[in-house]
Amino acid sequence: MKHTLAVVLAVLFPVSAMAEDADQTPPSDIILPAGESDLSEFLWIKRPVIVFADSPADPRFAEQMELLNDRLDELGERDVVILTDTDPDAASPLRTKLRPRGFMLVLVGKDGTVYLRKPFPWNVRELGRSIDKMPMRQREIRERRGDG
Repeated sequence: MKHTLAVVLAVLFPVSAMAEDADQTPPSDIILPAGESDLSEFLWIKRPVIVFADSPADPRFAEQMELLNDRLDELGERDVVILTDTDPDAASPLRTKLRPRGFMLVLVGKDGTVYLRKPFPWNVRELGRSIDKMPMRQREIRERRGDG
């Protein structure tokens, strides 16, 4: 009987640990390469955060991506999609429209308005505060609370 209990417990604990890991895995569809993406694809659906750099080896780009990756769950709650563009020679539609010079972080609202441009990395807390001040986000928060 003791051996059976030991076997059952040995089987159950790794399964529960895997379930916890699955719950903590951030959504993989939040970070996408900019490629041929256009802001109209995300209109009224997502809030694009575009991270531009002249190279993936740019230390500011690496720092920004680390800051974003550490708190993807908070960005997901705010309907954020992160687009990365590290190839200035490709002349992507986003690069053509927003015209970054070197490293640049851009926050675009669901309505397509550019709300923020930063020439240096920003952490998710600062980014979240900026998003939470947007009128559409304020409405989403009120609706979630049931206030209106």
